[in-house]
Amino acid sequence: MIAGVVNDRLEAVVELPVSGPAGQTLEIEAVVDTGFTEFLTLPPTVVAEMELPEVGDSIFILADGSITTLLAHGAFVLWDGQMRLIQVDASGSIPLVGMALLAGHNLNIDVQPGGSVLINSDQVA
Repeated sequence: MIAGVVNDRLEAVVELPVSGPAGQTLEIEAVVDTGFTEFLTLPPTVVAEMELPEVGDSIFILADGSITTLLAHGAFVLWDGQMRLIQVDASGSIPLVGMALLAGHNLNIDVQPGGSVLINSDQVA
């Protein structure tokens, strides 16, 4: 289970340890974004600081219909007790958790400032 909190802007926020290729780990505070279909975004400055390796490009259609290309990188994230190698897109100033990372999990949000955010595995133990 991953637990987080709803902030004063009514954003569901979780903290995730993200690791780079040299084993360096940063605790990232990320907003859950159900409109983002990929795994995780990190600001380009964080991607550079962690020296995350490039793995290609990602093409996105934004909410306004415009198309953009972002550099994709590889990183490890501790997700629901498991280390996972995921794609990280370098974008923006606020890290975002997307639906690809949430796949196979149940998301529960008590939508009020200070409300709980719970992400549970759908898999039966």
